[in-house]
Amino acid sequence: MEGAEEEAWVQCPVCLRELPGAHINSHLDRCLQDGGAEAEPGSSPPSKRPRLAAAPPGSQAQGEPEEARPAAAPARVFSLFHKGRGGGQSPGAAGRRSEAGREEAAVKPEEGGSAAPAGGGSSLAQKLEGQPLAERLRPDTLGDYVGQERVLGAQTLLRSLLETHEIPSLILWGPPGCGKTTLAHIIANSSKKNGTRFVTLSATSAKTNDVRDVISQAQNEKRLFKRKTILFIDEIHRFNKSQQDTFLPHVECGTVTLIGATTENPSFQVNAALLSRCRVIVLEKLSVEAMEAILMRAVRSLGLQVLGQGSQHSNTATGSSSESSEFPVYIEEKALNTLAYLCDGDARTGLNGLQLAVQARLAAGKTTPLNITKGGSADGILITEEHVKEGLQRSHILYDRAGEEHYNCISALHKSMRGSDENASLYWLARMLEGGEDPLYVARRLVRFASEDIGLADPLALTQAVAAYQGCHFIGMPECEVILAQCVVYFARAPKSIEVYRAYSNVKECLRMHTGPLPPVPLHLRNAPTRLMKNLGYGKGYKYNPMYKEPVEQDYLPEELKGTDFFKERKT
Repeated sequence: MEGAEEEAWVQCPVCLRELPGAHINSHLDRCLQDGGAEAEPGSSPPSKRPRLAAAPPGSQAQGEPEEARPAAAPARVFSLFHKGRGGGQSPGAAGRRSEAGREEAAVKPEEGGSAAPAGGGSSLAQKLEGQPLAERLRPDTLGDYVGQERVLGAQTLLRSLLETHEIPSLILWGPPGCGKTTLAHIIANSSKKNGTRFVTLSATSAKTNDVRDVISQAQNEKRLFKRKTILFIDEIHRFNKSQQDTFLPHVECGTVTLIGATTENPSFQVNAALLSRCRVIVLEKLSVEAMEAILMRAVRSLGLQVLGQGSQHSNTATGSSSESSEFPVYIEEKALNTLAYLCDGDARTGLNGLQLAVQARLAAGKTTPLNITKGGSADGILITEEHVKEGLQRSHILYDRAGEEHYNCISALHKSMRGSDENASLYWLARMLEGGEDPLYVARRLVRFASEDIGLADPLALTQAVAAYQGCHFIGMPECEVILAQCVVYFARAPKSIEVYRAYSNVKECLRMHTGPLPPVPLHLRNAPTRLMKNLGYGKGYKYNPMYKEPVEQDYLPEELKGTDFFKERKT
């Protein structure tokens, strides 16, 4: 019987080797752990290494005769056992190949956490294919997270909670591209290491039944395995009020830890009951410095070279020349600075704009002579400021909302309306709106203009301005542009008066120039709601004007200011 068992041969489903049936279980365990490479039983699992076309000598199991190993057995590795492995994290994992006869690839990890083979597949064009650059460079740890120092800086409450894996229910509120999804991605990686289950849903596609299924699974996990569940809902403001109510009891009792991301004000878009059970984290637009750091990380990851203001090579990254081109790829430092300003704190826009600019230049294949050394020049593919602007594919390349141009244009609009030039007023309005300016910002400035520059010369101007603001708030761009245009033309044609504005400025100056304690309110002007105040003389002697047919002579200013006229132009 024992001799019959030793003669039974079984084929390994991973490496397709035939070996005695008594050894198949231990061999299969080692084979799966090592990606198909065998090791001698009893030894520690070998380190992971790229799978070659032919098995290395000496890799057969102990007791397996040499002739039992097929001479031309294909070294196939089933993708089922390697799905999700590597991903650019391990150089050994990144070098595996499943096809027989492929040469072993040398793996070269790049800064930024990704590893790419240095052979034929490492060209710059191939690096830019597939996932968008913003997704490929998404950080995995808090140490790589850039920006939001006020919320996630050192010694902050949220950072301490994340580092200790004590994650409360959160609502992440911020503009697009500020890092909400990235923060959730970091929490997901951290929770998986801690044994916590992390589930992601998008409110744009998920239904109430999907949420209930996740909650049901969370209840089972908690009851059977004492395992926590974190549920991330992207664009949570897309859920209506009844859908949001689904979370209430389960967030309350701790069945799930809810993390919601939204670009809308949660005070208006999230149920008050749900909001009281979550902590709102306000994420701001990324600063220009943070954007520059993110873009520089992308440049290093792609292997580009940066040219400084004096056309000098200021930052060298190894492997900058790609296999798809004979020439290295350079990008101007000014182009990166411009991109950091124009993406308006949106990291996704900045990275994708950079990707489009690089891809367009690679496709064109045009080279430029560059003076990158003191004694000579070299040809290379150059990405300039204009290429970056074109890569953004957005109209705000004509208008910098974050810089000096923002204040220059609003000043030009204000002064054009004050000067009753309706054509110039419309021009500067269009410059701002077509450049991406927030229409509500312009509407707020018009409300101020209605009282400051028109005032009592046309009291309806203020009504026009408030109505324009409400109209912009209701319908938004681009429909509200004609509302603002109507208001701007109305103001340009309206009569102007700064009487009220100047009088109030005189009052403020009077208060600033006053020395000593401010004069008290005259007794006859004071309110007397109680008997004690009446006994003290509050309101005594006050004449109620509607009861008199004739004009009433009564002083309303303090004694020290009696006879002051703030509407007269004061001497400076």
